[in-house]
Formats: sequence, C-alpha cells, structure tokens
Amino acid sequence: MKLLILLGPPGAGKGTQAQLLTSKYGYVQLSTGDMLRAAVKAGSEVGKQAEAIMKSGGLVSDEIVTKLIADRLDGESQATGFIFDGYPRTQAQAESLDALLSERGLKLDHVIELDVDEDALVDRISGRYTCARCNEGYHDRYKLPKTAGVCDVCGSTEFKRRPDDNAETVRTRLAEYRAKTAPILPYYEAKGLVTRVDGMADIEDVTASIDRILGEETVGTPA
Repeated sequence: MKLLILLGPPGAGKGTQAQLLTSKYGYVQLSTGDMLRAAVKAGSEVGKQAEAIMKSGGLVSDEIVTKLIADRLDGESQATGFIFDGYPRTQAQAESLDALLSERGLKLDHVIELDVDEDALVDRISGRYTCARCNEGYHDRYKLPKTAGVCDVCGSTEFKRRPDDNAETVRTRLAEYRAKTAPILPYYEAKGLVTRVDGMADIEDVTASIDRILGEETVGTPA
C-alpha cells in the first residue's frame, strides 16, 4: 500500500492527477472536505459533531478530521494506496497524521508538489469557461470552440464562468495556498519525502513524472 500527499495550488492540476492515480492504481483519494460532507449527510456521530460546529461558523477540529481519516483508512483496507487531499495543512496536523499511520503500521511514502509559474497559472485559470449544458471546458486562448460560440460536444450556445475565476481572486487563492502549505513542507523535507513536479507541463507529462516518482515496483492493480 502506498500513501502520498499530493500538493498544488488551485488550477495546478492536482485534482486531475489524483483522479488518474485512483483510476490507474486503485488509490483512494481522501479529501477532507468530501469526507466531512459525506459524514454530515450520513448523520454519523462524527458528522453530527462536524455539522454543529460548521453551523455555528466554527472550524472543524483536527481531532474530528483525524477521526474521519482513521475511519476511512480502516474501511478501505483493500485499497492499493491513499492520496491525502487538503490535509495536513499544519505541522501539528502532519504530526497527528504520522501518529495515526504509525498506529496502523503505515507511513507516508511521498509528498509530491505540483510546482507552477504563478503568472502563467493566473492566465490559465482566469481564461477558462465551460459549456452551460454539458460542462465541456474551454479557454479564451488555449481552447476555443471550433465554431465560435458553439459547444463542440453538444452544440449549445450558452457558456459560463466560475465567479472566482478572475485574476484577483486567483492570486488571493495562490497566496492562501502558500500560507497554508509553507508550514508543512519543511517538516516533510526534513524526512526526505518531498519531490516537486512541473505542474505547468502537459497532463500526460505530469502523470509520467509522478509515475516515475512512485516507481515501477509501486504500480498496483485497481482494488
């Protein structure tokens, strides 16, 4: 079983690469946001605790998030690996995760960061839009519809942009990423776990780089 943290600012392609890893190798993506929403929806004890905190405007404690992760690890024993998404974000959380894994005889194998050019990333994100009907993605510069104003996939003439896909908001999100990620990188660098990949490369090239980091011997089959 392989365990890794995949880091990258919004728009770096972290989600895309995580999906590829789950489909190719049977890894399970552990997104704390998704797990919290699922726990609340399921009405579990942890979900009820989290819901009460979120409704009051508070932040869900590290203890609750750690419990969610523990439950998921224990419930996915047949998985070939796990990708931690959105956690940890502080050294205290990183230390808690280490303890949680150690209790189960596990440890992190890799911390992979998708390195990006921030100016280029702002251009990439602020220019993107999607078909309002089928959600096919387009870009003002890099991927225009073959027929102007008409979706290549479904023929719709209506398109939409995310309200937060603008240069100012993207730069704010990048600054937040640096602030949240900075505390844990030195912690994992001291353990020799961090490897950086060019997140501005083509999707296939990024995937190939990650595959090389994982190594031929780590490739599993979907569970």
